[in-house]
Amino acid sequence: MSLSDRTLADVGEFRLIEEITDGLTLGPDVMIGPGDDGAVLAVDSPLVCSVDLLVENVHFKTDWSPAESVGRKAVAVNVADIEAMGATPTGLVVGFAAPGETPESWALDFARGLRAECETAGVSLVGGDVTRAAQIAISVTVLGSLDGRPPVRRDGARAGDLVAFRGRLGWAGAGWAVLGRGFRSPRAAVQAYQVPEPPYGQGRIAALAGASAMIDVSDGLLADLGHIARRSGVAIDLHRESFPIAEPLQAVAAATGSDPLGFVLTGGEDHALVATFAADSVPADWTVVGTVSAVGEGGPTITVDGSAWEGEQGWDHYA
Repeated sequence: MSLSDRTLADVGEFRLIEEITDGLTLGPDVMIGPGDDGAVLAVDSPLVCSVDLLVENVHFKTDWSPAESVGRKAVAVNVADIEAMGATPTGLVVGFAAPGETPESWALDFARGLRAECETAGVSLVGGDVTRAAQIAISVTVLGSLDGRPPVRRDGARAGDLVAFRGRLGWAGAGWAVLGRGFRSPRAAVQAYQVPEPPYGQGRIAALAGASAMIDVSDGLLADLGHIARRSGVAIDLHRESFPIAEPLQAVAAATGSDPLGFVLTGGEDHALVATFAADSVPADWTVVGTVSAVGEGGPTITVDGSAWEGEQGWDHYA
C-alpha cells in the first residue's frame, strides 16, 4: 500500500506520532521534548499560557485550505495571543483529532506546516496527543516568557493614548469572501485567509515601548478593540483615512460591491497586533489609526470618525 493510499486507521496512533515528531528541532529552553509523559521547559520568568481550537468546517475547510496551510495556521493563531501579551513564545503542545479514514498524507502535510510555522515563529513543538474523532479538530496550547516584564493586558488603555497596529488588516476577510463565492483570486487574499501572518516579535517590541493595552485581531478590529474599550473603560475613535487599503482588498470590494474598509474593520483572522500607546511611544513601523478618550454617557464605545460603524461588527462563534 502506498503512502497516498494509507489512512490514519492503517498507520495507527503511535506510528503517526513518530512520523510527526521525528527530527524535531527544539529550542534551548526545552529540557525534555516529545516522548515522555510531559515536556519540561526551563523558565526563570512568569509564563503566559494560551489555547485555541481549530475545527473543520468552522475555522477551515479542507477544500479551501491545503493541510500544510492548516498546520501553519494552527501555530500562527496561537502564537499571536502570546505576542499580544508582550511575551516571547517558547513552547507549544498540539492535540490532533481526525477520522480514521483521513489520509496519512493529509496528517503528514499538516505536521509539516506545524513544524514550518514553529520555525518561523521561533517556538518549539514540545508535545501533544492524537485521537480519533468524527471530524478534524486541532487544539494548540502555547507558552510564552515575559522575560521579567509585566504582561500587556487589555485593561490599560488611557485617555490621550493613540491606537496603532502592526501587521495586515482585512486580508483574511477578503480571502474568505472570495472563497465563499467559489473563486480563488486574488491569490494574495486567499493565501492570507489560509495562512495568517502575525507580526512575530512585535509584541515584545510594543511591550518595551510601553504599550498600555494590546490584543491580536482575530475576530475583527472593531470587535477586538471593543474588548480593550470595555476592559479599560474608555472610548476609542478610529480615523478612516489612516487605514491603508491594499490593492487585493480594493479588488475584492469592487467585485463584491462592498466597502473595502469593511474588510479592515470587521474581517478577522489576520492576527495583526493592535495596541494603545502614549503619544510619544508608538514604535517605528506601527501605523496610528485612532485615539483613546474618556468614556462618555454612552459608556465604552468604538467609533469611526466619531460615528458608530453601521456594517457588520466582527466574528462571533455563536451569533
